[in-house]
Amino acid sequence: MQADLIIVGAGMVGSALALALKDSGLNILLLDGGSMAVRPFSGEAPFEPRVSALSMASQRLLERLQVWPGVQARRASPYAQMQVWDGSGTGSIHFSAASVHAESLGHIVENRVVQDALLEALFDSEVGLLPNARLEQLRRDGDDWLLQLVDGRQLRTPLLVAADGANSSVRQMAGCATREWDYLHHAIVTSVRCADAHQATAWQRFTDDGPLAFLPLRRGEDERWCSIVWSTVPEEARRLMALDDQAFRQALGKAFEWRLGEVLEVDPRLCIPLRQRHAKRYIQPGLALIGDAAHTIHPLAGQGVNLGFLDAATLAEVLLHALRRGEPLASEKTLSRFERRRMPHNLAMMAAMEGFQRLFQADPLSVRWLRNSGLNLVDGLAEAKALFVRQALGLSGDLPELSRP
Repeated sequence: MQADLIIVGAGMVGSALALALKDSGLNILLLDGGSMAVRPFSGEAPFEPRVSALSMASQRLLERLQVWPGVQARRASPYAQMQVWDGSGTGSIHFSAASVHAESLGHIVENRVVQDALLEALFDSEVGLLPNARLEQLRRDGDDWLLQLVDGRQLRTPLLVAADGANSSVRQMAGCATREWDYLHHAIVTSVRCADAHQATAWQRFTDDGPLAFLPLRRGEDERWCSIVWSTVPEEARRLMALDDQAFRQALGKAFEWRLGEVLEVDPRLCIPLRQRHAKRYIQPGLALIGDAAHTIHPLAGQGVNLGFLDAATLAEVLLHALRRGEPLASEKTLSRFERRRMPHNLAMMAAMEGFQRLFQADPLSVRWLRNSGLNLVDGLAEAKALFVRQALGLSGDLPELSRP
């Protein structure tokens, strides 16, 4: 089977790229190891444990791909404020969408909700979909990539995009080198119902062991649900995972300083080892890496999928411009334009998250004093905070056309 472009991985980022290129005239094939089935949705269904904090730039991308209505028809929880504080001191900082005359800072959305809305749009497109397709071998054959699937099928393409996640088979089989290290932390994720409403606020407390986030969810009119991401050292994560629900709710409420009252309910928990990974190059001739296949970062600020969506939008823009100019899409010269735009931005975000995490885990008293003083100082600088909010919303910076205001 031959295609002009094969995208491996029909997750949120790979699906977004396919939709962004659906009217390009290219013969596109999107393959995935899963079923690519859209599940029936009920507004009263339990929350999926994995969520993303979609920025305004990501929302604009989904709107222009005509996917956002499908997200809203399911479940999306806007938040207008963010409250961050140091659990070991007195420092705190508050961000508000009103500071930049915006209605929200973003939306907390279950990953599966975004995925299903994207798949619905793909089923109505001309993009070729190949579910249950697992990659067994990958090699160069002349100017093409030859893909051998587990079931014996062979695929050929001059341009291959890896969107198959943090443990990307394409990246490994193509020999793309990475820099990576273990955070020595695990993240416990689940959904909880609290006694008090979340006030459309994303809450984040930094503890000695790691950050704890309560991200606002909404089930119907009930605004007491939150998605939690509790990052802690592995031995503490194992202890917390072994607790029964009542003991876990008590430990969680205490760690969160009971900011939203008692934790009344908790859904099943997942525990995820945290590892940072960054490909040394995003491209080879005829190959591009996007999303988690190119970079994974600490879930500190929920930025992972936002970086991936910007990758997809930028790569689509580069390919469409090259197509209009009659340039070879698979050439290193063409693909390097994508790498030059995205790598500095991704590295800067990764460095910021790494520095933020290290700062809040520093033990020396002098560092703690500076940290708390700095938080309180910045909290009083309205212009500085507004600049941060504009950057986080995607109102400034080098944005691809699909994500611009």
